[in-house]
Amino acid sequence: MLYSDPLYWTVEITDPIALEIIASPDFQRLKGIDQAGYSEPFFPWGAHSRFEHSIGVYLLLKKFGASQEEQLAWLLHDISHGIFSHTLDYVFAEGSQENLNYQDSIFEKFIQKTSIPDILRKHDIDINYIIDDSNFPLKETNLPDLCADRIDYSLRGKLHYDRHDQKDLLDILDGLTAADNKRVFKDYTSAKRFTDMFARMNDVYYSNLGTAIMFQTVADYLKHAKEKWYITYDDFYTTDAEVLAKIAPYHGQDEKLKLYRYRMNCTIKTTNNPDDYDVEVFCKSRVVDPLFMVDGEVKRISDVNEEWKEKLKTHSKAKKYFLKFEK
Repeated sequence: MLYSDPLYWTVEITDPIALEIIASPDFQRLKGIDQAGYSEPFFPWGAHSRFEHSIGVYLLLKKFGASQEEQLAWLLHDISHGIFSHTLDYVFAEGSQENLNYQDSIFEKFIQKTSIPDILRKHDIDINYIIDDSNFPLKETNLPDLCADRIDYSLRGKLHYDRHDQKDLLDILDGLTAADNKRVFKDYTSAKRFTDMFARMNDVYYSNLGTAIMFQTVADYLKHAKEKWYITYDDFYTTDAEVLAKIAPYHGQDEKLKLYRYRMNCTIKTTNNPDDYDVEVFCKSRVVDPLFMVDGEVKRISDVNEEWKEKLKTHSKAKKYFLKFEK
């Protein structure tokens, strides 16, 4: 399959297992899951899907020369995302606004109910091996370390949201190598360049006020729809458009639902005021502290940059907002 990726250009995918996974209904569903949550109307110019990102991480692992199993593990890493992505951390009590890890907590049970185990089994691959992150040390790392997921979604976000030059972003990738099972930049300049880019994405998009409003208002809309039985739990694992279409007929007969719809589409003004607010909302804050090579040693940005060392302390904590909605 020739796949045209906005970030990595046109790439040929030949692995029959990957092709079968991509063609499965369970993976195709990700085309209808917005990467940011609810880009319209908050980030309409940068909308892209979990499908695009998942294939992007897979292609990145191919570029890094990872094993077939690790490539497949990354291809599948977001398959448990429900509608509007991390919004479900604001919908379900089991979710976490500060950590946004609801989809991770259900991943193993979720994937076992899909067609994926049968596809892998047919090719003599054990699903339990694929979903065990200990088998892939470069796959999942905690912040502030880098991993393929963070590299792809930040570069992809920069491409879509900031309309950044594609070649320039690929140049950043060329500055990466691997050492001691970690992603390492070849020099300080490359590492700092990525660090600053990632920090901008966090401050302007990932954890800003608009994102807090987006998550809270869409969650209020969905929770109310579920409480009224306009939608069921299974609907959370369809697509964004399907759920919106299913709820839409009730807008004219449910004033509270209509109010929530106005809020999530920015029809009603929202302010951030700790002295006068309707709801307290958290947004996960992401900062990285990449490794880089210098004189044959591996160091972090914070080892040589005191300003960044201090910023890590303040920006690693979830941001808190106090939202007040117009009546």
